[in-house]
Amino acid sequence: MAVAYRASALRFCGKLSRNGLGLIGLSFILLLGTMAIAAPLIAPYDPLAQDLTRRLMPPSWPHLCGTDELGRDIFSRIVWGARVTFRIIFLVSIIALPVGLFVGTVAGYLGGLVDIVLMRLCDVFLAVPGLVLALTLVSMLGPSLENAVIAIAATLWPQIARLARAETLIVRQADYVSVIRIQGARWHRIVLRHIVPMCVSSLIVRGTMNMATIILTAAGLGFLGLGVRPPDPEWGSMLATGREYMMDDPWIAAFPGLAILLTSLAFNLFGDALRDVLDPRS
Repeated sequence: MAVAYRASALRFCGKLSRNGLGLIGLSFILLLGTMAIAAPLIAPYDPLAQDLTRRLMPPSWPHLCGTDELGRDIFSRIVWGARVTFRIIFLVSIIALPVGLFVGTVAGYLGGLVDIVLMRLCDVFLAVPGLVLALTLVSMLGPSLENAVIAIAATLWPQIARLARAETLIVRQADYVSVIRIQGARWHRIVLRHIVPMCVSSLIVRGTMNMATIILTAAGLGFLGLGVRPPDPEWGSMLATGREYMMDDPWIAAFPGLAILLTSLAFNLFGDALRDVLDPRS
């Protein structure tokens, strides 16, 4: 068993290593993740420290990305903002993926009335554009990091559920599932032990590609003042502040916007690579 897992891991790494764009995306994600973890060591200044004598300084060696309207170092705030972004990604993922996986596999395996009710519930969430639904939920719950996570997760779990249901409809027709059912195994045991593992690879790919959506939605909420509360550094709120200085001091908005763009692109490239590597037809 260990030899088989080792061989599978080697094949996975070999396929991934041949995808140049995927490696670029993964490298940027790892670099940004390292920056987020080591933010207290990497950031040269306190991201909340204000110094009005240094306000609106252009990029220079002491301040690589310049300073904002309150004299705060933008590079330090971007580094600490990466920690906030990865925290949102992690929290949304551990909520949306399990919920969507459970709903989709149960609906696909049991079928009938259970399938109809659960899928119509998904349709209710999918009928509203994701950002609009997130804005509505955060407006009802109040602006905060926790409420933003709940709102973003509510927009993503129906997509995961739809994908899990489609995978389950295929897997439940397999011969080994029929044999297990004939032997008297209960439905929840079949779902958890034999169907969920077969859906994981597709959900990993989908979840990785959803990271860009999470980043953009979180930045959109922060841009509108409904995400992380100031003065905590968050890329969307930094971008919102910088738009007032776009004409004279464009670096205030340019660097947070570039961070959002590159991070979203990196997750999309890595997700595409995972899709190619984990595709069973390959």
